Amino acid sequence: MNLTKPAAGSIMEPDMERQIIHVDMDAFYAAIEQRDNPDLRGKPVVVGGDPQGRGVVSAASYEARRYGIHSAMPCAEARRRCPQAVFLPVNMRKYRQVSRQVMEILGAYTPLVEQISVDEAFMDVTGSRRLFGSAEQIARQIKRRIKQELGLTASVGVGPNKFIAKLASECQKPDGLVIVRADQVEEFLRDLPVSQLWGVGEATARRLQRLGISTVGQLAQLSPELLCEQFGATGKLLYDLAHGKDERPVAPRSTRKSCSAEMTFAEDTSNAALLRRTLLALSEDVGRRLRAANLQGRTITLKLRFSDFTTITRSTTLPEPVNGDEQIYQAAAAMMTRRLLHGKLVRLVGVRVSGFDSCAQLSLFGNEQSSSAAVDRTIDEIRRRFGKRSIQRGTLVEDDSGPPRRAKSSYPPAEAKKRNGGR
Repeated sequence: MNLTKPAAGSIMEPDMERQIIHVDMDAFYAAIEQRDNPDLRGKPVVVGGDPQGRGVVSAASYEARRYGIHSAMPCAEARRRCPQAVFLPVNMRKYRQVSRQVMEILGAYTPLVEQISVDEAFMDVTGSRRLFGSAEQIARQIKRRIKQELGLTASVGVGPNKFIAKLASECQKPDGLVIVRADQVEEFLRDLPVSQLWGVGEATARRLQRLGISTVGQLAQLSPELLCEQFGATGKLLYDLAHGKDERPVAPRSTRKSCSAEMTFAEDTSNAALLRRTLLALSEDVGRRLRAANLQGRTITLKLRFSDFTTITRSTTLPEPVNGDEQIYQAAAAMMTRRLLHGKLVRLVGVRVSGFDSCAQLSLFGNEQSSSAAVDRTIDEIRRRFGKRSIQRGTLVEDDSGPPRRAKSSYPPAEAKKRNGGR
């Protein structure tokens, strides 16, 4: 079975068989920078924070990856591994503009496009084949257009469902095309490590290893009853994935699931006043973006990362959905207790609001009539017109504790990925 170089028109596609395409841009941020600056082509490029500070890698070109550099690695470590690498700051405005161009190309073939992140999307082309040819032909057209129109490469996987299509797109990066027919799924999965399955982290992989299971093929031999006995509800998911089953539809315009922001301190700190000030600043950032999107959420999550890189989260669910700065802050601050901190040095603090639903959409009346909501809206408008620093709470004005670093926001969430700039 040749999964990497299928011949054009070689795939038999029954009319009723689903055909899903997964498009994954290659080293997206770094590739855009290399495209826009010819002097960077062929050189190791790292997009992310300052290597002299405490920033992390958002994306690395394939030349940089040869040195073991990868996303989420501290930039200082990336510099040690490759002193000659070119380090560039993240330019999200530019990357989002290119992302829109990519999605426009995908949308020309089907309205069923589910964007997962700035550089990744699923497509359901089951109903598009009469217009544009087989799923393989559509995939080739997409790759060709992305190359010709945008000067970038994408790795593309085609399969009978989202799970298989995504695995296929990861097989031959960069610039790959892998197609898996329904009758090839078992063979395609057989020798893959179980860690390739969604939901299998290090702990689950170790438990499977104790059962003598290291490959997907071995996992597929176990009964669903045994897996459910060992892993609870996750056992059924593992059984289905090991057999290549995934019934999830491609869902265009995915509903936002959360809105979050976080800060990494210039130096690890146990300063309670600084932690509270930072948490308030993050709550304001999240609240502003929720109001701009006319969203409210019931679940508030506090995130703390300590100096030893251990990370904990705590969540609380409110009786009513909120998007006010003070409401978000009070809920998050209530969870940041001395007992939780244990006197440890904190490296990062974050706050997230989730639990959106249709009834959480704002109306013209209701909560907006409250004085606090009116104040938040007024502050939002002032900042929109005159800049973020045009009006600030007194508690956020710089003091002896020092200013917190700029927040890193996530909206919509990182469910995916992944990936922070692509693989």
